[in-house]
Amino acid sequence: MKCPFCGHAETQVVETRVSEEGDSIRRRRQCAACEKRFTTYERPEVNFPSIVKKDGRRIEYEREKLRASFNLALRKRPVSTEQVDSAIERIEERMLSQGARELPSSRLGEWVMRELKKLDKVAYIRFASVYRSFEDIDDFRALVDEVRR
Repeated sequence: MKCPFCGHAETQVVETRVSEEGDSIRRRRQCAACEKRFTTYERPEVNFPSIVKKDGRRIEYEREKLRASFNLALRKRPVSTEQVDSAIERIEERMLSQGARELPSSRLGEWVMRELKKLDKVAYIRFASVYRSFEDIDDFRALVDEVRR
């Protein structure tokens, strides 16, 4: 494994753990040259369904796009990376359990909102306001009232 900091080709595995769900392996590595540590994850390669956008375009599912959405909604919020990883894994499990070759982006967006609602109410409102294209303060008020209940 190549070091992401200095590019050196030799790294040593310092620690290996199986995830709680048992579906991935987390490895802590240390570079032989610069001695910095970094984490890698091993997951089985699976074929996720294509995402069908509102305009009919089909795009490949990208875990990093999903992570970026979570990170944007959770910016400056007290939610750990591990919690975000778990939420993404639950969404991916749901995607695979559907058994479909295509998945509407609207369904994926609803799953993201459901996970955000569990993680952080402010992040949920942030995401929902963009995802649902709020146009005025009444839309916000209705969502905040829903969260309060």
